[in-house]
Amino acid sequence: MRTRFDDELDELHKSMVEIGELCKDTITETTDTLFTGDTHEANDSINLYHRIHKNEREIEDSCLRLLMEQQPVATDLRVISASLKAVYDLERIGEIAADISELVLNDHLSVANDMINLKEMSRAATEMVNDSITALVKADKDLAETVIRRDDQVDGFFNQAKETLVKSFKEDGNPEYLLNLLMVAKYFEKIGDHAVNIARWAKFVETGKSGR
Repeated sequence: MRTRFDDELDELHKSMVEIGELCKDTITETTDTLFTGDTHEANDSINLYHRIHKNEREIEDSCLRLLMEQQPVATDLRVISASLKAVYDLERIGEIAADISELVLNDHLSVANDMINLKEMSRAATEMVNDSITALVKADKDLAETVIRRDDQVDGFFNQAKETLVKSFKEDGNPEYLLNLLMVAKYFEKIGDHAVNIARWAKFVETGKSGR
């Protein structure tokens, strides 16, 4: 019975890694669309989100089934509970990336000049997502704490973006374009926040405390 349970936990870990990879892919594709205006790639990003949403439901079902059938305790219980919580944040990350792609499709947003370092924000947020999943699957508290600290970097990018956009607005920049850029920057900041949530659940697996 224990061997079967261990196999099911391994499958859960694999599923979490897979949905994490999908999230990273959709962030990358979304970022590319911002600078190319490629509507096909924007649609690809949105389709990736639909896969993420489907995977979220499957992972939730697996977690609930394990909780009911196996009645796990101690670390096993924390692993399943943390995965159940973290997959919500992963689904939200995918949805946020899709929302950015919707701006490209519906508002024809295309960034000619990366005046607010969106590429750097995207890179930092993607790394946080990657490391938060690794920390969760490996129950790596130290890596989780590193992810949490790195959120300050993404927050710093967002604050700089606000200052730059306000200055441009005062200099008669295009209001609609600038507001869209601010929205995108806020979206990347929110992706970082969700990665922090996942990292906190990774700490919970080892310590039993979510740190919220």
